[in-house]
Amino acid sequence: MRHRTALLVVMLALGAPAASAQVDLGRALGAAVDLGKAASVSDDEVKQYAKQMRAYEEKNRQKVAAPGSAAAQRLARLADRYRNYDGLQLNFKVYETKQVNANASADGSIRFYSGLMDMMTDDELLFILGHEIGHVKNGHSAKAMRTALATSGVRKAAAASNSTVGTIAESQMGGLLEAVVNAQHSQGQETESDDYGMRFLKVNKLNTAAAASSLRKLAGLSKGGTGTSILSSHPDPGARAQRMDKAK
Repeated sequence: MRHRTALLVVMLALGAPAASAQVDLGRALGAAVDLGKAASVSDDEVKQYAKQMRAYEEKNRQKVAAPGSAAAQRLARLADRYRNYDGLQLNFKVYETKQVNANASADGSIRFYSGLMDMMTDDELLFILGHEIGHVKNGHSAKAMRTALATSGVRKAAAASNSTVGTIAESQMGGLLEAVVNAQHSQGQETESDDYGMRFLKVNKLNTAAAASSLRKLAGLSKGGTGTSILSSHPDPGARAQRMDKAK
């Protein structure tokens, strides 16, 4: 199904939509009482709401590693060359937390948690980077945002001016963030993003063995009973590692 523009998703800092695409976003969100109506929110709107959600998260929920920190410098060394990749505008940050996780949002924002970075080699982080880019490119992140808009209780936004996208009240943003963070990608979406991650390694002449080794590390956490977001929302990393071994 096609909407006003093609479906999108994980986090792209774009400007306001063109005048011809302006809408009353308060009414758009107010109408999002089910998934079908939420799907009518345009791609540009989804990106702008994802951008607002990230800003809220980084102000209230997560500590962003300083640009001069070892973790931030490591991520910049690995990822900065991919800021404009496959038609996407991407941005990367590290969250300072022992949690093992990484995620992407519809505005092109990709976030690595320091707990994940501590246990992965550079090659393995590059596979995870490719995997998260896949979630954005294939529209999984945008779909998660549309679902969250329909289920989080967000019903109102400030009316759009003649040139800007309306904003969600901060009091409502927490619920939207929780809905997005708790959303689970389907097995099909994870498979699609794993395959994208492997192509990312091959196209950029990177270490393809890192795909399986990174997933095996996550599988080890699962067997050890360690609770992590990346495992609670991602299906069977052991089986995924076997697929990647065959694909390399």
